[in-house]
Amino acid sequence: AEQVLPGLPGRPEVVVLDPPRSGAGREVVESIVERAPARVVYVACDPAALARDLATFAGSGYRLAELRAFDAFPMTHHVECVALVVPENVGGSGHDADRGRT
Repeated sequence: AEQVLPGLPGRPEVVVLDPPRSGAGREVVESIVERAPARVVYVACDPAALARDLATFAGSGYRLAELRAFDAFPMTHHVECVALVVPENVGGSGHDADRGRT
C-alpha cells in the first residue's frame, strides 16, 4: 500500500483496506488519509490492531461511522470486523444521501 497509493491518480471515492493481523500501521493510514477518500472500508482480523489504526484515522480527521463483527471462526477467539471510516465532516454512515449528494 505504501508503494501503490502515491502513484494513483485523483481522489478515490472508496478505499478497501484488508491488512494483515498486525494492522495497517501509521504509515499506511497516513498514506490513505493524504488521498482524502470519501470512505474507507477496513476489514480487520484483529480488533486490537483495528483500534490502533482507528486512532490514527481519528487523529487525521476521520471517524468510525459503522462497525460490524463477524464470527467467521466459531468456537475460537478470532473475529472479523468490517469498519466504515469517513471524514469527520460527513454525517451518518457516509453514504451519498448523508452528504447531501443526489
